[in-house]
Amino acid sequence: MDDIDRALVRCLQEDAGQSYAVLGAAVGLSAGATHERVRKLRERGVIRRTTVDVDPAAVGIGVLAYVMVDSNAWMGDSGAAFEGIAEIQEAHVIAGSASVLVKVRTASTEQLQDVLRRLYAIEGVSGTHATVVLDTFFERPLPL
Repeated sequence: MDDIDRALVRCLQEDAGQSYAVLGAAVGLSAGATHERVRKLRERGVIRRTTVDVDPAAVGIGVLAYVMVDSNAWMGDSGAAFEGIAEIQEAHVIAGSASVLVKVRTASTEQLQDVLRRLYAIEGVSGTHATVVLDTFFERPLPL
């Protein structure tokens, strides 16, 4: 990736709905050249998908929690089981005192409790430690 590719990705992270003409003007390229650059970034897997940033509270899932999942076995092959719980937004195998870290969004703490119950149903899970987020200062796009 060169500096123009990085600038394009930064612009797209701010607003993925911008036209190629607007993007091109921001980085000094024509709309056609910009389209081709973005196409190549997608082909190379730099841009994995285009999406919108939705306010979780506005759609009724305002409870955010991070859950450390303890296990009595290697969890590296359990990705599909975690992915099967719709309220889990992210799941990461981690080093440290826990085996997996998940990011969960729910409508209520009662629903969060149900997610915790379903986590215990995953083979090898022996415990959880949930931290409920009270407020978010900021979230950043990936630094380029």
